[in-house]
Amino acid sequence: MAFRGGAKRSLGSFLCNRVLNTSYSSSSTCTASAAASGRGFSTWVSSRRSFAQATEIPTSIPLKFANTQCGSALFLRRFSVGTSSSSSSDQMSLIKQLRERTSAPIKDVKAALIDSNWDIEAAQKELRRRGKVLASKKSSRMAAEGLLALAQNESKAAVIELNCETDFVARNDIFQHLALSLAKQALLVESSSQLVSGVFHVPSEDLEDLKLNLEHPKVSGETTVQNAITEVAAVMGENVKLRRGIVMSTTSHGVVSTYLHTSPQPGLGRIAGILSLSVEDKNSQLDAIQRVGSQLAMHVVAAKPLFLTKELVSSDALESEREILKSQAESTGKSQMAIDKIVEGRLRKYYEEVVLMEQKFIMDDTLTVKKLLENLSTEVGSPVKIESFFRMEVGEGIQRLEASSALENLAQAI
Repeated sequence: MAFRGGAKRSLGSFLCNRVLNTSYSSSSTCTASAAASGRGFSTWVSSRRSFAQATEIPTSIPLKFANTQCGSALFLRRFSVGTSSSSSSDQMSLIKQLRERTSAPIKDVKAALIDSNWDIEAAQKELRRRGKVLASKKSSRMAAEGLLALAQNESKAAVIELNCETDFVARNDIFQHLALSLAKQALLVESSSQLVSGVFHVPSEDLEDLKLNLEHPKVSGETTVQNAITEVAAVMGENVKLRRGIVMSTTSHGVVSTYLHTSPQPGLGRIAGILSLSVEDKNSQLDAIQRVGSQLAMHVVAAKPLFLTKELVSSDALESEREILKSQAESTGKSQMAIDKIVEGRLRKYYEEVVLMEQKFIMDDTLTVKKLLENLSTEVGSPVKIESFFRMEVGEGIQRLEASSALENLAQAI
């Protein structure tokens, strides 16, 4: 047993010495001065250029082992002698400042600072340049999420749709600030086209070159609408697009009523209902009209009317619906007279579904909208009528357009 133990110790010493002789110079020295000075570590320094770093040995090891080559090899611990802690904290501070200024990803912030030799102003310009390049590359991607933004005054209201790729970006305060600013700008635009029933569409192209003053801490200053959208797209890292806008006005004695559904803050939402009411007697009080107008705006969002009156139902829509109903009635095998009656009865039901004046009021289904207006006219002592209405929803029609485009590309490939 003693022989085996001695053999083991000899073999261990032999291997330890072999490793030390091949790894380090024989001129390496050890000292316990650090332990003696109370730092709790002994410091070993290699004289070889390829090992120009310091290592530490816990002083809890007996000094008789710390002073041996084997003990040194077993308990060495490396520590970095690179960048000082003060410079590292300065760099972290710059990363944090630039991140707060731009909201860009930390990876991009650090890369921009390194490329700019840690000059924060130059790095911010570099981030904007890179962001605009990325924004232009992402402009072809589908953007079906986003928000509607509303701005209005006493006689007019404007709604715009600002799209992005994800609802995560739609919840960002920078994106929301831009949407509200665009709605305020749309409210100032005068119609350059024919005014139809108090509603006119504002093409996004008409807004792109207009001046816009942003007042968000991270995106501020005067710029054009197009540049503001590009800058926000660069910050968000997604395709951001101004899709459309509408403006609705009313007569000198009327009201424009609005309602926003799924609203994260005042003036923003995912579905908008907007309509204008007018009263013949200019001396009539508008309080009751405003109250009913707000209810009707909510009704437009919930009931989804397509036409104001039966007379305004397009002939194409009516003929298409008639053909569908006739085909369904013929499948019953009844006589032609019975089929005609079935079709007319179902057409009345169709009017109740798509015509605003024929719909049942959502807040009291014992009334139609037409009857509600009659009651309101009696209350204010003068005829009240709906001049126009409009319903808008984020992303409506976009998915269908993308699907149609995909099918066309597939057909062309085949």
